[in-house]
Amino acid sequence: MKKVLTIAGSDSCGGAGIQADLKTMSALGVYGMSVITAVTAQNSIGVQDVMDVTPEIVEAQIRSIFDDIQVDAVKIGMVSNSKTISVIKRLLIEYKTKNIVIDPVMVSKSGYFLLKPEAQTAIKDLTSIADVVTPNIPEAEVLTEMKIKSSSDMEKAAFSIKELGAKNVLVKGGHRCNDANDVLLYENKILNIDGHRIDTKNTHGTGCTLSSAIASFLAKGESTDKSVYLAKQYITKAIENSFSIGSGVGPVGHFIELYKKADVDFK
Repeated sequence: MKKVLTIAGSDSCGGAGIQADLKTMSALGVYGMSVITAVTAQNSIGVQDVMDVTPEIVEAQIRSIFDDIQVDAVKIGMVSNSKTISVIKRLLIEYKTKNIVIDPVMVSKSGYFLLKPEAQTAIKDLTSIADVVTPNIPEAEVLTEMKIKSSSDMEKAAFSIKELGAKNVLVKGGHRCNDANDVLLYENKILNIDGHRIDTKNTHGTGCTLSSAIASFLAKGESTDKSVYLAKQYITKAIENSFSIGSGVGPVGHFIELYKKADVDFK
């Protein structure tokens, strides 16, 4: 079994972060492992508080994994401060890590800023070791310092982010009003990945889920472009089968096939 490591924050309501990552990895048939960078207090309404894990403990977690277990892919999600980002980059280079997917998490869906302003430069630097970086439109705007209003802007942003050092760039179009099309810059060519907008408010953890799915498929030996296409199919089905757990934004259906077998009532 392939083994995939997620380096990200914890989500107490289970819809995003480490919890979403591990669910995704399990659903896609790889063994998920975790390095926790922060503990969040959050629910379907929003994020109430965040406590960062110290850089030293993040380093200890990473070394514990790599010193004992072969890691076939790594997904990096929420990392809020520059010292921890620097530790992660240094160690992944030291361990000659392959199949690195970076989801540059900056703001939660409820508007809570998860990336400290001082860490914006560090997150740009971290993208230099990425095999795939997966910003949504607001995150791509921060990384490129440009406004993105069209598909051509998304393409320009992808090339700009590649200049930071990333091998491949996926600019996600979910924040656009008219569609959910993504732009993938793969081997210096633009690939347009069509998507249809799904009428649901329950989209908590979509970015975490997509990036974890890409890492899972890369670990299983798929090419970057195929990994992105397969991950897009998985997240689309998960959103189509999303559900409510509280009064706010609910999670996507990571385990929809298992839920169906268990005859789960989502009402």
